[in-house]
Amino acid sequence: MAAKPPEAGTEAPFAGLNDDRAATLKAVRALVEGAMPDGYRETVAGKMFVWVVPLEIYPKTYNRQPLQVIALAAQKNGFSLHLPALYLNPERREAFAAQFAAAGKKLDMGKGCVRFRALDDLASEAVREAIAAFPLKDFLALYEASRSR
Repeated sequence: MAAKPPEAGTEAPFAGLNDDRAATLKAVRALVEGAMPDGYRETVAGKMFVWVVPLEIYPKTYNRQPLQVIALAAQKNGFSLHLPALYLNPERREAFAAQFAAAGKKLDMGKGCVRFRALDDLASEAVREAIAAFPLKDFLALYEASRSR
């Protein structure tokens, strides 16, 4: 089962963006969608695209909301791509940083949030691999391990 498309009326993340910024957001959204393993669902939360584990697959969350796996948003001065699985997996995070360096890209990253100003700032293959590296069952195992600490 592939990631389901978002429901109608989910254009909020594009509101107020000029054509160039909207094009960047669309391109990164397509990059994420193309790399997403099966089972996740795309939704919109506020002005962010969010890929979640549906409650019908994993209902025992701490806040009764679907687990957010990836989020993408346009910010005031750029964009942010939230990859919390990288925060939960230091080994995978190091590999991600190494791929950015190998691609000649400067990585601007917090714990699990990659900040960028343009599509060219991303190491697309590193992003694609980081997303594909967490099939649903692997992400859930990582999440459960983090909750049991």
